[in-house]
Amino acid sequence: MGSMSELLTIFGDTDMAESAAPGRLGIIVGGGPAPGINGVISAVTIEAINQGFEVYGFRDGFKYLVQGSTEHYRKLSIPDVSINQLRGGSMLGTSRTNPAKNEADMAKVLETLTKLGITDLVTIGGDDTAFSASQVYKRNNRKIRVAHVPKTIDNDLPLPAGTPTFGYETARHYGVGIVRSLHEDAKTTGRWYLIVSMGRAAGHLALGIGKAAAATITVIPEEYRDKEVTLESVADLIIGSMIKRQVQGKGYGVAVLAEGLLESIGEKGLLSALGEEKLSRYGHLERDPHGHLRLGEIEFGRMVKDYLTQRLGQLGIKTTVMDKDLGYELRCADPIPFDNEYTRDLGYGAAKFLRSPQAAEFGAVISMVGGRLVPRPFEEMINPATSRMRTRKVDVDAETYEVARRYMIRLEANDFSDPSKLAQLAAFAKLTPEQFRDRFAYLVS
Repeated sequence: MGSMSELLTIFGDTDMAESAAPGRLGIIVGGGPAPGINGVISAVTIEAINQGFEVYGFRDGFKYLVQGSTEHYRKLSIPDVSINQLRGGSMLGTSRTNPAKNEADMAKVLETLTKLGITDLVTIGGDDTAFSASQVYKRNNRKIRVAHVPKTIDNDLPLPAGTPTFGYETARHYGVGIVRSLHEDAKTTGRWYLIVSMGRAAGHLALGIGKAAAATITVIPEEYRDKEVTLESVADLIIGSMIKRQVQGKGYGVAVLAEGLLESIGEKGLLSALGEEKLSRYGHLERDPHGHLRLGEIEFGRMVKDYLTQRLGQLGIKTTVMDKDLGYELRCADPIPFDNEYTRDLGYGAAKFLRSPQAAEFGAVISMVGGRLVPRPFEEMINPATSRMRTRKVDVDAETYEVARRYMIRLEANDFSDPSKLAQLAAFAKLTPEQFRDRFAYLVS
């Protein structure tokens, strides 16, 4: 992939002079919801109509297109989209139908789009939708110009550094409000809350919420670097935070966990810690055709709470722990001003790209860098081996993560090197300093 400066030279320093004659533009939304979808739909529609296009919105992603249906779509007007542009959800619905997994389905999509006279296509979604969009462009001999607007509240798509995926900032905003309320409840009632945040591939949302809400501790998979992630270590990180808080005279707190910790622990780690019978208490254990457990059905928060309570009991520590999953409350929230502005930029950028000469040369993922439109070719964004975009992980070497860690309450190396601190912590856990070191020092090694 070219450097960012090269991309800005190619795209950012040109006016992307319009060349394509207006035709029929289709809009498809795929994957899970994210705040700001309607903002993109609105901006694309308004700009495209102003440029002479007819605009059509397809209902529920590729769901009906793979059936060859020419009924589940509607012609969009500026009044149609203007009333929805600041609202959450998706006026076109969405689905996870992935036509790229099946040759017959993709053929039906191309046949239907051609039958309807679609000349340009804007897709809004994550990995699967991006790959499907790239295949529409590739397999139709480039007769349909394609722009993809990336979306996910997880913020884990490989956009330029510092550029969020739309919806993330809104999800973080409302997530912070929920965590702050739970923190007040924890303070009032003297309990701990375990909050599991969406984000299976990366810890951006968990860290963003935890940091901005001043959570007591936030745990993400990336902090483990090349070490094994275990249920034991996750529980002990939280226990260490609890003990340290108690020594400070505060018997309450909030721990935010990224749901990706479950994937990082994995089937082997879960079975090692719990055994299959106990693991089955946290969801219906299904296996894929290769015999691997489907981890998505497991109640991770409840599992950590129970495991944590058990380990606290072994230390003679009594405290009330409550668990809560956080994610679905955030996906269809009305976007905050940041995402209202950002999605208008992205939608306008998608429409502008489709009118440019570059759209005849490649299909693109739309991004904005420093206020400039940077369309990034599908070939540079999607790994052909995996059919997915690379995952953007939290950079745990950056100062932004360093700041987050500095203001968490968790066991640190100096808690073990300072004899007075070690003695206080050990006394609360009813252990000798040597026993406390043997029990918890591995967390900071």
